[in-house]
Amino acid sequence: MLLEGLHIPLTTPFHPDGRLALPKLESNVARYSKTPAAGLIILGPSAEPTLLSDDETRDVLRTAAQAAAPEKVLLAGIARDSVRSVLALADFAAQLHYDAILVGVPPVLALEGLGPVDLSNTSKAVKSLLREQRTFFQTVADRSELPVILLSVTGRFLRIPDSVELASHPNIIGIVHAGKSAEILSGRIRAHAETGASIRREVTVTNTFAAVTARMKLAAEATAQTALVSVGSLTGSATAIAEPPALAPALRTRTKSVGFQILSGNSSSLLAALNAGATGIAPAFAAAAPQACYEVYAAWKDGDQSLAEEKQSRIREAAALAGSLGPGGLKYACDLNGYAGGLPRLPHLPPNGEQCATLEALMHPLRN
Repeated sequence: MLLEGLHIPLTTPFHPDGRLALPKLESNVARYSKTPAAGLIILGPSAEPTLLSDDETRDVLRTAAQAAAPEKVLLAGIARDSVRSVLALADFAAQLHYDAILVGVPPVLALEGLGPVDLSNTSKAVKSLLREQRTFFQTVADRSELPVILLSVTGRFLRIPDSVELASHPNIIGIVHAGKSAEILSGRIRAHAETGASIRREVTVTNTFAAVTARMKLAAEATAQTALVSVGSLTGSATAIAEPPALAPALRTRTKSVGFQILSGNSSSLLAALNAGATGIAPAFAAAAPQACYEVYAAWKDGDQSLAEEKQSRIREAAALAGSLGPGGLKYACDLNGYAGGLPRLPHLPPNGEQCATLEALMHPLRN
């Protein structure tokens, strides 16, 4: 699966009483599908995934898959502690024709849970936890029908040596880096870019080198299997005349060689990440301002560094404030641009009046 361009991490809309608002999610997905984004991330870190039950998680995955345009890459975020639970949701995502799963370090295996530690030490606790992390990811990758994308975020980061080792697994195709400072993030991306240069995999793309999704393949197979319809079968006439049905254009594909693919999730340092070797971007702020985030990538892709820097500076302050306010801040920013954000689910809280006013002023130039 090709992971280039902008991938929008969706928020999860709720009713004021905390119930899932699936019609609002459906509306958001339909609207995001009209943007130039390459893909959508369902239940990523900014979607409050750990606050959803298993049934709610399945409802969100199903609703998003049904509403998304077939050409959008769909990544299913799976935030569960056990291998068994991750694989159960991975199987469900495969049934819905998602393209990959996004899996991070479970909270129970986070190194930060040990308190301040020197990761270069060889204490039994650190060594045991690192071994369990590797076993977790390797087992998921071995058994998952869908490709695996690693997730490394503040509080649950993957050490570079471990993620580099995991990159060689044939079913682990990339990593999303989010939540780090620009300097740390760029260093991590550069390390993975160097690793990716030694890993070559063939992915299916369109004639214009866009990703070919599972749902695009499904539609093409359905078209190819459409049988000829005879007039006789429809009219009862004894003379049967075979007439070809109106078919959609055939899906024409080619292959492209890619390495270990890297997406940057830090909204304030997208350009730095792309310059360090990221293949695409997945900023949480894209849920509120997809066009503004895409313009950073587009300018970089065109080789216009000065324009890319201008586009990055345009979103930096608003993205930083929205991110600092947690899910409530990001959702309020979504509301300002016409997407269904709403209230976060408790225990997360919405921004106060002063924070809302500041965010509204910063979002004004970014209105779609």
